Amino acid sequence: MIVITAPTGQIGGRLLDILLGEVPDRREELRVIVRDPARLPDEVRARVDVVTGSHGDAEVVDRAFAGADAVFWLVPPDPRASSMDAAYSGFTHAAAKAFTAHGVGHVVGVSALGRGTPVAGRAGHVTASLAMDDLIASTGVAYRALACPSFMDNLLRQRASIRDDGVYTDTAAPDRTAPTAATRDIAAVAAGLLLDRSWTGAGEVPVLGPEDLSAIDMARIMSDVLGRPVRYERQSLEDFRAGLAGHGLGDALVEAYVNMAYAKNNGLDDGVSRTPRITSPTTFREWCEQVLKPEVQA
Repeated sequence: MIVITAPTGQIGGRLLDILLGEVPDRREELRVIVRDPARLPDEVRARVDVVTGSHGDAEVVDRAFAGADAVFWLVPPDPRASSMDAAYSGFTHAAAKAFTAHGVGHVVGVSALGRGTPVAGRAGHVTASLAMDDLIASTGVAYRALACPSFMDNLLRQRASIRDDGVYTDTAAPDRTAPTAATRDIAAVAAGLLLDRSWTGAGEVPVLGPEDLSAIDMARIMSDVLGRPVRYERQSLEDFRAGLAGHGLGDALVEAYVNMAYAKNNGLDDGVSRTPRITSPTTFREWCEQVLKPEVQA
């Protein structure tokens, strides 16, 4: 039995698709925790066991983890969280107890790069995510934290600006190179770990993507793929802060995003060297061709 949290999200949804294609030959059962089962396609609901509710709720995870051998763990965004500790470790606390109570053997979680870097202690979401990893590992469950850089798919939030104005923004220095990963590759790594549960102990599995690119590099590739000019505009941290607040995000979340942006521009994602084992396959150009372009042209 594999339990999947956040099965309608970018990573969880893709993971569920992968596992549904694999489990008929592996004699695995799939269970999902979802707030609104109607968001799952009919053909998916017919093939999985559905537990309705939030996976931050003790009663929900108690039901969901009964008989579970492995769990995919992803904390959903909470724009009203009082603190990042509450949003990550606080949300995970009930599940951590349930892992032990139900003898769950293996957990795979979505986390972030940055452990051991000088800026990891004040990196907003990343700092809180690393603390969550420590909480899960402390239960004694076999745990693998998928240490991810920024997602390529985050650019979809700017598809209107890219389409209409030929502009995308970020806070990174224009020529600073960094890794990025496609969410579909993160899901594929998670699927491999959930299906092959021969690993033990706790540790990280970085998912680095195949290349480090700068914001200027990404603008050039988007221009090539879309057949129109796309330029990068760097946003100051103060403007970034004001924009987040203007969208109604709580103070804790605003500060977390700003601190993470600062940390990323000061080496947060530079602590792991790319090796073949942790190099995921999708290039940024391939992602633009297969994901961004259809969205921009829709």
